[in-house]
Amino acid sequence: MNSAHFTSGPITRVAEGQWHAVEDDLTVGRGHVSGRPDGRIFVSIDAWHDAVFDRLAAAMLADLPKPLYTVVDETDLDVMTNWERAGFTARRREWEYLVPTDPKVTGLGSVSPPSGVRLLGVGEAEEGPLHTLDRVIRDEVEATVGWQEMPAEVLPRLDGATLRDPSKYAAAAQSDEYVGLLRLAAVTRQPRIGLIAVRRDRQRRGIARALLAHVLGALHRDGIETASAEVNESNGPAMALFEGIGARRAGSNLELVLR
Repeated sequence: MNSAHFTSGPITRVAEGQWHAVEDDLTVGRGHVSGRPDGRIFVSIDAWHDAVFDRLAAAMLADLPKPLYTVVDETDLDVMTNWERAGFTARRREWEYLVPTDPKVTGLGSVSPPSGVRLLGVGEAEEGPLHTLDRVIRDEVEATVGWQEMPAEVLPRLDGATLRDPSKYAAAAQSDEYVGLLRLAAVTRQPRIGLIAVRRDRQRRGIARALLAHVLGALHRDGIETASAEVNESNGPAMALFEGIGARRAGSNLELVLR
């Protein structure tokens, strides 16, 4: 970025959660804030020049309560530097993986669910049992690492549930209840695995691996060669699961915080 010229001009709060930087009647930067249902406040700034970014950041941070959060592509050094100059520091990293779907590559072709467990493909799960499992998993996460450590896209609703669209989920069922789920977003050309979770009392039995094999196999049959997934670098088991089937790191995002 270049800080030449755009060194002054009004910063205006144009709406709730929105700021504009104006220079010679031209909008040269925008700031935005969004509140998450978990209580965290995320900010973003899109500015033409460093000086504009700094002015927007100063105006926004003066108005907003702390802590504040933002997410940046770790390879975008200019944006990283701007947020660090505003006082933000790294809180956590999420690795982005490209996940092959071909069973010959993943080695998942012969993977079957544990005895007594049946798999339901994406869109086949019943909403009631799925919501019940979502609530159980959410409570387990809250009792350990906390939901703030989950991917940003998996957000709780006002009623506390994190399951927004049941049609995006595959599930593992045992007896009359669901014990595992996988969320798949149908992003154009490259579906996104947003979450894999298994009830704590059913973990380490191969359910997550079986769900992954089931969903990736279906994608491969549909002619889709790769999916994507984001994994918190502190989640060793999830990283091992993806890397063990040939997924490769394609980038990383940093969540920054200003306390």
